[in-house]
Amino acid sequence: MKKSALMLLIILLPFTAKAQSAYNNEDGKKINKEKLETKDYLPEIHGTIRSKYEYQTTMGAGRFEVRNARVSVTGNVLPIVAYKAEIDLSDEGSIKMLDAYARLFPAKGLTVTAGQMRVPFTIDAHRSPHQQYFANRSFIAKQVGNVRDVGVTLGYTLPTELPITIEGGLYNGSGLTNQKEWHKEINYSAKAQFLFTKGLNLTLSVQSIQPEEIRVQSYDIGAYYEFHRFHIEGEYLYKQYSDNAFGDVQAVNTFINYDLPLRKVFNKMSFLLRYDMMTDQSDAKTTDEETGSLITTDYKRQRLTGGITFSLSKAFRTDLRLNYEKYFYARNSIAKESEQDKIVLELMIRF
Repeated sequence: MKKSALMLLIILLPFTAKAQSAYNNEDGKKINKEKLETKDYLPEIHGTIRSKYEYQTTMGAGRFEVRNARVSVTGNVLPIVAYKAEIDLSDEGSIKMLDAYARLFPAKGLTVTAGQMRVPFTIDAHRSPHQQYFANRSFIAKQVGNVRDVGVTLGYTLPTELPITIEGGLYNGSGLTNQKEWHKEINYSAKAQFLFTKGLNLTLSVQSIQPEEIRVQSYDIGAYYEFHRFHIEGEYLYKQYSDNAFGDVQAVNTFINYDLPLRKVFNKMSFLLRYDMMTDQSDAKTTDEETGSLITTDYKRQRLTGGITFSLSKAFRTDLRLNYEKYFYARNSIAKESEQDKIVLELMIRF
C-alpha cells in the first residue's frame, strides 16, 4: 500500500503547478461551481520537509534527523466531494500513511469526512508540522492528546454572528494499525471553536477512547489571542482512566510568540517562549507482568523552551528554527533519552 501511494504521488507531480494555481485546497474543500471544469479535476500536491540537528547537552551527543517528509494529494471529484491522501516518507526514518479520507459538503456549513484522519481534539495536537511554532511539539500535541484514527467526522459552522464551529465523530479507538478489529464499545471525540472577535479563539474538546480494556476520558480547554505582532496561547488537558486503573493525568501548554518584520534576506524574525508540563501518564495498554496494573509510560516532567525563528517567505513557509529546551523531572521520574536538555536547529519547508 505504501509503495502504491508513493508511485501515485510521483505520477501526479507534473500536475502540481497547474493545480495549485487555481485553488488552495490542502485538506479538501467545496468548489463553488455547479459543474467542474477539466482543470478542476487536477489534484494539488503539497508537502512538508523538516530536517533538524539536535545536540543533547546532558549526554554531550548530537544527531541529524529528517523528522518529516510529508506529501499529500488533495482534489475534487465533484464540487461537493473532495478527497485527501497524505503519507510521511520519513517520520523519524519510518514510512507512515497519515490521512486517507473522502469529504462531503451536503449542505451549507456542513461537512462529512470518512476515512483515516486526525480526530477533532485540542488546539496544538491538531496542527500540522508546518503550522507548529516550535521545532518539537508540546506534551499535549505529542504525548497526551495526539490521536489519529479511522472513522467518520461531522462538522458544522453555525449561521450566527459569532462564528462557532462544531466537530464530532465516531472512531475505532484502536489507532491506524488495527483496522480489522471489531468493536463493541463506542469511541468518540468532539470539539467546539468560538471566535469571539478577530484573533480571539476559544476551543473546548472532549474525547473518549478504549484502546483495550480500560476506557480513557479526556477533556481539554484552550484559547489563543492574536494582536499586532503577538500570538499568546494557553491550553489545559485533563485525562481520567475508568475504574481508577491509573491516576488522573494533567497537561498544560502555554507560549507567546512575537514577530519582528525584516526587510532583507528574511521576511520576519520571531521570538518564542514556551512552558509546558505533564503528570505521569499510561497508554492504557501496557501493564505490569506480575500485578496486571497499568504502568507509567510517560513520566511527569516540565519544560521551558526558548527560541528564535527566521522566516524566509510567507507564501512557501520556509522557516529556520533555533530552540533550546530545558527539562525538569520529578525525583522518581525516568527521563527518556530524547526528552532531555537539548539545542535544536531545524529547517522546515512547506510547498
